[in-house]
Amino acid sequence: MSSSQHPYSLAFEKDGVVYISGATSIDYATHQPVEGDAQAVDAALDEVERRLRSVGLELRHIVKATYFLVDLGLREHANRQFETRFQDPRPARTVVGVAANPYGGKCVIDVIAHR
Repeated sequence: MSSSQHPYSLAFEKDGVVYISGATSIDYATHQPVEGDAQAVDAALDEVERRLRSVGLELRHIVKATYFLVDLGLREHANRQFETRFQDPRPARTVVGVAANPYGGKCVIDVIAHR
């Protein structure tokens, strides 16, 4: 998916604060949903991480994350992900249950990071 397909920025920085648009749990080469619950949650965060790297940041720069889950049972995978992929102090996080996500993804994550 190229940035030309979106009417918004995938990563936008203002005054040292970086906003990462929602990263969906899809294979970005095929636009097909990632199968498996843990794999889907990881795929979304992997895409967040890729977008952060595009502006010279890492997961450790995240101060707030929002997870949009089509099944709130995926929250347990998000919890494990926070335990394994984030260091203390971990960022603030919100989990929102949604009816659907783009491209049939199980999880979308957007974040705010600080340089």
